[in-house]
Amino acid sequence: MSGRHEHRYSYSSEEDANRREEENQLVPEENNQALVPMYQKHVPPPGTYVVQIPKDQIYRIPPPENARRFENYTRKSKKRPSNCCCGLFWILSIILLLGLLAAIASGIFYIVVRPKALQYSVEIFSIKSLGGNLTSSASSSLKLSPEFDVTVKSQNPNGKISFYYFMEGSSATVSYSNVKLSAGTFKTFYQPTRNATVIEMVLKSNGVQISNETRASLIDRQELGNIPFTLDLNVPVKVKVGSIKTWTMTLQVNCDVSNDKLTVNSTMVSSKCGVKAKL
Repeated sequence: MSGRHEHRYSYSSEEDANRREEENQLVPEENNQALVPMYQKHVPPPGTYVVQIPKDQIYRIPPPENARRFENYTRKSKKRPSNCCCGLFWILSIILLLGLLAAIASGIFYIVVRPKALQYSVEIFSIKSLGGNLTSSASSSLKLSPEFDVTVKSQNPNGKISFYYFMEGSSATVSYSNVKLSAGTFKTFYQPTRNATVIEMVLKSNGVQISNETRASLIDRQELGNIPFTLDLNVPVKVKVGSIKTWTMTLQVNCDVSNDKLTVNSTMVSSKCGVKAKL
């Protein structure tokens, strides 16, 4: 394609003469003699004419319908980022608002309820039976079946929070140097506000193998009059605030207890407990 448009015009001699005559009549009379020669010089002869249009003008100027489509497309493209930014702004605003409301609610709850941590202490920790003789000779290990009487006091210092304890899923274990000696369960009970409850447990064993190193360590600690044990309590509880109960969570109580000897008439030397909640 050459980029040229050819327009062909043909006139008859009679029509051309009439046209020239009409155009000459539009020229003023006083200037007619001066203008006629100039006009005659620029009058093209009758025949066929070829009009040439530059190629860049043909491709540069789009049709009207294409121009409208392009304008609509660019207008939509400009609006899309604005809509996305607006939606993201509202999402972030809602998240910040919810976080602010949660912080305000937590602050109000703390001011009104004043929650305090539960306090646990070991009141009694005695060896009821060792279930074996530490001094007996053995080649590699010794099997013991120890039994402990344990009394733990749980104190609730809160004035507006009470607790429900559940035996199902609970556990209580006594260990020495990471060797589990005896185990048992907690009991089910309800602890009201500003209440101290004493829980008695008997922890037993079906038999545990004690290595020579562990047996020697127990004998050495007994001679020192300080045998360290670990008491671990895992208790499922529900918290009650007013008339609202929470879901079941687990209280993990860890107590370090020391006795002077491994006999029934042993005495507890020291005890210290810590508690944390597992949601």
